[in-house]
Amino acid sequence: MPLEFPDAMPQAFADAWMARDARALAWLFAPDADFVNVVGIWWHGRDRIEAAHHHGLTRYFAHSRLTPGRVEQRQLGPDAAVVRCRYRLSGQTTEAGDTAAPRSTMMIFVMQRSPEGWHCVAAQNTDIHPGAETHEAAPEGLRQRPVRKGAPPTGENLADKNNRN
Repeated sequence: MPLEFPDAMPQAFADAWMARDARALAWLFAPDADFVNVVGIWWHGRDRIEAAHHHGLTRYFAHSRLTPGRVEQRQLGPDAAVVRCRYRLSGQTTEAGDTAAPRSTMMIFVMQRSPEGWHCVAAQNTDIHPGAETHEAAPEGLRQRPVRKGAPPTGENLADKNNRN
């Protein structure tokens, strides 16, 4: 489903998510698109993007709510744009069957215009970890390293004190 404008992607993605419609979500992407999820799994092609989202949307995201927040677009030319969106995800089901705490993510969509309209050619989703500067590998897995006092400015704090989107 091509879009009229690139910055329509975040809402269209959320609408398909909320409808639990992995096919509609996948059709926002070009046939040869890439998608990297929050844990670094890299799906190549619309069919793989659909299958992966169908799996999640019918299981651990079946009762979730995805709410888009701040959206920014950077035009790279007449037929290409990068769109960023901060999302709030709530209602995810844990492995134990409980409801997980809400979390915020940042998605980046690389959009390309075709004669039919705009499609996403690449997307990456990143969890926002308030107060973290980076991750460190440890024997038990990744752990967050807190922001160090006196560290150089790293840009906007994507998880501000109000944890707004």
